This record gives sequence, structure tokens and C-alpha cells, in this order.
Amino acid sequence: MPKPIQCIGDNVSLTTVTIISPEAANGRNVAALGVVRALASTQKTGVFRPAVCKEETFTRTLLDAANVGETIEQARGVCPKRARRDKNGSRADIVAAYETTVAAIDAEAMVIVGTDHSCVNDPETFAFNADVAADLQSPVFLAVCTINRTPEQVRETIKACTATVEEHGSAVLGVFVTGADEEQIPDLKAFFADADVPTWVLPKVDFEEDDAAAEKAAEAFDRNVPVSEVHAALEAPFKAPVTPYAFQYGLLGKAKAARKTIVLPEGTEDRIIAAADYLLERDIVDLIIVGDKEAILARGEELGLNSLGKAKFQAMDDETVLAPMVAKLCELRAKKGMTEEQARKQLTDASYFGTMLVVLGKADGLVSGSVNSTANTVRPALQVIKTKPGASLVSGSFLMCFKDHIAVFADCAINLNPNAEQLADIAIQSAETAAAFGLEPKVGMLSYSTLGSGKGPDVDLVEEATDLVRQKAPDLQVVGSVQFDAAWSPTVAATKAKGNDVAGHVNVFVFPDLCAGNIAYKAVQRSSGAVAIGPVLQGLNKPVNDLSRGATVQDIINTVALTAVEAQR
Repeated sequence: MPKPIQCIGDNVSLTTVTIISPEAANGRNVAALGVVRALASTQKTGVFRPAVCKEETFTRTLLDAANVGETIEQARGVCPKRARRDKNGSRADIVAAYETTVAAIDAEAMVIVGTDHSCVNDPETFAFNADVAADLQSPVFLAVCTINRTPEQVRETIKACTATVEEHGSAVLGVFVTGADEEQIPDLKAFFADADVPTWVLPKVDFEEDDAAAEKAAEAFDRNVPVSEVHAALEAPFKAPVTPYAFQYGLLGKAKAARKTIVLPEGTEDRIIAAADYLLERDIVDLIIVGDKEAILARGEELGLNSLGKAKFQAMDDETVLAPMVAKLCELRAKKGMTEEQARKQLTDASYFGTMLVVLGKADGLVSGSVNSTANTVRPALQVIKTKPGASLVSGSFLMCFKDHIAVFADCAINLNPNAEQLADIAIQSAETAAAFGLEPKVGMLSYSTLGSGKGPDVDLVEEATDLVRQKAPDLQVVGSVQFDAAWSPTVAATKAKGNDVAGHVNVFVFPDLCAGNIAYKAVQRSSGAVAIGPVLQGLNKPVNDLSRGATVQDIINTVALTAVEAQR
């Protein structure tokens, strides 16, 4: 099995916590400052504000309490107005900014503090803060105000907020009940003594009206919250979610860590050069763009792109490259009687030309398909790169990034009607892809029947394929035949597949044919908001990946990064 690619959460020793509140002006700042000081007492601690106005001053107070020499620019993510108007785009930029900051400051702990009070009331603000916590793979400390609330109402508010945090993929490890009068504190501490998570009570300190607020907040925190309890709360078990944004930007980080050279044969396509500019600007990969350098740069200038000049450009009529390419192609296709004239004609196809750049060792992988068909991308790879030793076919899987986890769907791109042996090989290849990206593969061989509930030749095919998987990969966890709902849902599995340990926990979904797989991934992508990365072409000697002709710029960025990471294996 290939070595897992840790695309997210590589710095497992980093302690993180996000402090968020369901409302503004509620005493959260007292908790935030106290937590920064508590962690900084034993660890190199940084601060990050995902969405904060440049005019606010509290971030500087937090940085004064931190101890890694972080700048105010490093501590900020995006503007609150941007976050309000474009939440999804902002989440992507926040993850990128956070990863950059963590890498730069070499912190052992990070305190992430949610959005501030705003004159614009956005009812989705708390959910956005919960999403960001999940994106940054951080557990949460809640700050819930007791002003104008009974203890019972505070408790119900905590329950509602906790449910939202969990729904969005993170977990609440501690709660600060804020804004209490001094005489209320003993009773509130007693009321929350048996809470599910550590719950601390803090008095109100007004940071806007009191010049000595920081000192008063620190004193109030120290008096009411033992530092040891804060550390203990953050040591509680926490399974970091893998959101699409965490996965995508972890993928970019992994690609950047060991830069590979990827060839892009479709250099005249605007989406390709926009994606190339993004990748080059951030030094994530080295790129060879096939096409006329001056024409591509001129088009990039028209599109407002500034980093395309960092690419290497390869003209298809460059004889210094073309001559050895022709010779190599004739050698590889000698059994087919390939002549020099035929080879030159073949190499007028940009996909073929780009593939031969990989064969000659000038590039580590190739991404194409935004203009060309899958067949045009895959055919050259099959003819000259060929399959890995032991691989009987090439298949195409998608990494499906859901709200808080990753799954693999296959085959969604290549094999029209696989027989039982081919279906078994697709399952094993897809399990290897899952393992490479840090998943423990649990394979579901999909059909309209669950463990014999239906009969027919299509079911027989899947059951035969399942038996072959067990023979070829006896250690692989697999269930089949199984319906999608029984593979996906533990609740459904408890009824339809009672006693089966894999059903309900499947993360590698193997569809019986290309029609089902292609429809399924696109339906899930469009209806659920899942991010589909791929297809990952499985079974080739060198990574060649195909794009959908409907691929967005972000899709292309992701696929290039994925190809670069595959090339590191």
C-alpha cells in the first residue's frame, strides 16, 4: 500500500482553539485574552482573526499577550464585509491565510477568535464562525452571555450553539459564561458544575470604555479560570474534521512542499492560464505550458494575470524537443509500425505532445481535458506511459469533499461496463487512492441490492466482483452488494445490513458502471455542495489526470495540485 499523503493536519502537535459567540458585545474578549495568556504561559502561542476590520484594536491586545513575535498582518484573515458578502470564497482565503501564518510563525498553539460586533446584523454569522473553526480543524470554546438571561436560558443557548458547532463539523470543548455580576458568580458556578464540558464564569469587562480593560480582564480570568483546566479541556479527544477548504489548501501545501513539474497542453484556454497564474504566483508547482509564449502572455495580460512569466513555455514546433520526441515515440510504438512521418503527425496533437514531455522526463505529470475529451487525454497515456506493473486497467475516481469528511467515488470517468474482474480491480485501485490520501478504506460495491435483498444479473456481477476483491485483497474492508443508502448511513445499515461492520461506514463507493458513477458524482456535487476533485486516473506509471470540460479554475488548480502530490509518491 502506498505511503499515505497527509494533506491536512500535518502539524499534529499544534494546539488550536476557536473562541466564538452567538452574539456581539457579550464578554468574549475577556475569554479570548485569558485563553491566549493561559496558552502562552507554557507554549509558543499565536493569534488569528479570520474576519476582522483593520480599524479594530483588540487584536493588538491579543498579540501583546501572545509570544511568537507575530505581526498584525499575519494575525488577520479577511475583511468582515467580504466575509458577509462571499462566505464561501472568504473561507478559502481564510484557510490559505491561516496556513501561511502558522508556517511563518512556528507556533505551538493558535488561538482563533471569531468575528466582532458589527452594525450590520448577519443572522448567519455564528454558523460562519463555526464553519471556519471546522475549516481550520480547530475545536471550539463558546462564550455565552448571561446578561438578561436566566441560568436555564444560558444553558439552552449553550445547547443550541453546541448543536450548530457539531453540525458544521467541529466540537465544543469548553464554555465561558460571560457578563456576570460579581454576586452572581458563585450561583452560576454551582449551576454549571455538572455541565457536559468545563464551564467557567466570567464577569463583564468593557474593553471599549475602560483604558485598563486588558489588566482587569486578565485579573478576572485568573481569578475565575484555573489555567490547568484550560489546558486539560484542550487535551480532550477531538477528531479534526476535513472540510473541502481544509483538504484543498492542505493539498496545495503538500504540492508546494516538494515542487514537481506539471505540463498543461491546453495553453490557449483561459481557465488553464488563470489556474496556472494562481499556482505560479504561490510557487506551488513548476509548469510547462504548451503553446506560443508571446500569445499566451498577451492573453494573460488581457485577463489581468501577473505571474504567467514564471512558467516554462513549450512550442510544438521546437525541433530541439520534437526530434528526440519523434525518435522516442517511434521506439515505443515500433510494434505498431510507427514511422517518423506518422509520429510527427501524431505529435501535432497537443495532448500527445504533452504526454511525451512526461515520457521524456521533462515533466512529472500532466493535466488536460478542459477542452479535449477524456479519450484524447487518456489514449496517449495508455499508449506511451502505460499501466503500472500488475495493473490490468486504468480507472477514474473522484475525491468527494463533503462538509466534514472525504470519500472516493469510482469509476466515474473511464470504464463503460466493467466485468467482474475489472470491477474488482477498480475497487482495489480506489482503495489505494483513499489510503494514499489518509483514509482507512472501507469499500462498498454498489448495486440495487443489499446483501441479497434483490436478484438479477447486475447483482450477480457485483457479488462476483466483491468475492474477487476479497480474494485479491483479503485485508481490505469491503461490503457488497450494497445499496448506496446502506453503504452511507449507519441508521439504514442497521436495518438493511444488520451485523455488517462496513455497511454504514463506507468511504470508497464503487459504482457498477460508468453511467451510474458519472451521474452519481455530478448529482452529489451539485445537490450537496460537495467539492469533487478529479478524476484521479488510477493505474498509470506516471500521473496523468483528466479535467471535465466544465471544470472551473478552482477545479483545475485542485487537479494540478493533486497531480503534483501523486508525482511525489
